[in-house]
Amino acid sequence: MKAAYLETISLIERLHRQCLEVVKTDLDQRGVRDLNNVQALILFNVGEEEYSVGELTQRGYYLGSNVSYNVKKMVEHGYLIQERSPHDRRSFHVRASDKGVEIFRRLNKVFDEHTGLLDAAQIGKSELDSANTALRRLLQFWSAPQRSNPQFNSAA
Repeated sequence: MKAAYLETISLIERLHRQCLEVVKTDLDQRGVRDLNNVQALILFNVGEEEYSVGELTQRGYYLGSNVSYNVKKMVEHGYLIQERSPHDRRSFHVRASDKGVEIFRRLNKVFDEHTGLLDAAQIGKSELDSANTALRRLLQFWSAPQRSNPQFNSAA
């Protein structure tokens, strides 16, 4: 069981890095030099919606300091529009500019193309659903280790 668990952890890390590499390759092919792959994925997750910087962090996609830095850079380079919330002057809302929406749509197209190629790789919806279920359970386990594993309680 431990070997399978450690392999899963390793695969999660490798998959994340490989996904970032796929995004970087697409940006490089398009000559986009003022945006990194992490920022492009933030734009993809923002899409055509508007979020507070806090909401991006709460969704668990990014670490707080990384979000602030990346948002600042994307605003500077014209990918995001940042406005102070009219209801809470301490909060900022962000939305993609036309330039940012273009990146979102491009990545959306790339992921659509990948979806179309999954059958050829013999990866069907049921396999993805099973993998997602297991990964959600790991996320829940890691998010609350004290409740999920009584062993952690004895160390406290």
